[in-house]
Amino acid sequence: MDIQEYFEEAPEAGNSWPVIGHLHLLRGPKPPYIILSEMADKYGPIFTIKMGVHRDLIVSDHETAKECLSINDKAFASRTSTLAMEFLSYNHAMFGFAPYENHWHQMRKLATLELLSNYRLERLKHVRESEIKTSLKELYQLSALGPEERWMMIVGKRIPSSGNDEESEKWKKALKDFFDLSGKFVISDALPFLRWLDIGGDERLMNKNGNEDFMDVMLSLAVETEKHDADTINKATCLAMILAALDTTMVTLTWAMSLLLNNRDELKKLQQELDIHVGKDRLVQESDIKNLAYLKTIIKETLRLFPTGPLGVPHESTEDCMVSGYHIPAGTRLIVNISKIHRDPQVWSDTCEFRPQRFLTTHKVIDFKGQNFELIPFRSGPRMCPGVSFCWEINEKFHYNQ
Repeated sequence: MDIQEYFEEAPEAGNSWPVIGHLHLLRGPKPPYIILSEMADKYGPIFTIKMGVHRDLIVSDHETAKECLSINDKAFASRTSTLAMEFLSYNHAMFGFAPYENHWHQMRKLATLELLSNYRLERLKHVRESEIKTSLKELYQLSALGPEERWMMIVGKRIPSSGNDEESEKWKKALKDFFDLSGKFVISDALPFLRWLDIGGDERLMNKNGNEDFMDVMLSLAVETEKHDADTINKATCLAMILAALDTTMVTLTWAMSLLLNNRDELKKLQQELDIHVGKDRLVQESDIKNLAYLKTIIKETLRLFPTGPLGVPHESTEDCMVSGYHIPAGTRLIVNISKIHRDPQVWSDTCEFRPQRFLTTHKVIDFKGQNFELIPFRSGPRMCPGVSFCWEINEKFHYNQ
């Protein structure tokens, strides 16, 4: 007997059109995570939508997210394939978008041990300190930390954020193009049979961007797999490290500064903590951070209100599984609405308000390292961001020195 005869499938949202499914609902002026949040209010924390030929499972509460990313972590460990990722990630050689296969295991291990381990972070401490000091000086020229620190640590070469030279502009444009194209909605992702038409010219643009050399410096370890040669893997892995750190850190710092400037009482508390534990005569050192408890609450609250990826990166199930009593067939794409989870009124009071002190009182035990699904800005499970410690450290240190 088929398992589907015993268990029903998750409810499907209404207003689906023939062929395109619910695509028309996501093409309006509102961001997709807002639209999906409104649909969750109507259909509940778990429902499905049709995206052309694909079926997506939308999860909007922490309990269901835990079922997907913890209990069924292996079933949902793979990634869905899109046109953008085919061209921009070297045909899925970039491990963040690679299927859950041997290549992904090898590359994640390489990145974790060679760049993001505690040993490596300690060895590169002088780079972080030097780049933060330089970036603070550039603030006077309306600069920001931007990608310089990640770039320096990964490729060993500095690109000035305030420079106007040709090479600097080339890299800035490449980074911008990547984020623009990777987040772009492409008709052929939902309706593959229309790919040959290249509606909107998306494939042409992505192919052009994907074929350009993104960087000249490769990782020192030449690893090859069955699907990709060493040169492709090195470039894809370096690119993954730069892009992941670039967007998350910049966005979080921007929102944190904005929230503090609009909540002066919280800013004063932060300044008082700094005066007590560091003083006014020197910059914050990494050894100081363990004593700066209120800073941690500010970063947590910023990540709660404004996670850098409100919907994360879609997963795809490689086998049948059960979620909340519903049968989820293999091939279903999973979208976790992180923004909706972070503003769940059953978990958080004053959900839209900036209240850092909650992490010293009612939510003191909640962390963001993947075990508390009420707060998962870095996701959870096998696909959790491997650079959590690095991003946390950079956000704390640079934020306080500002």
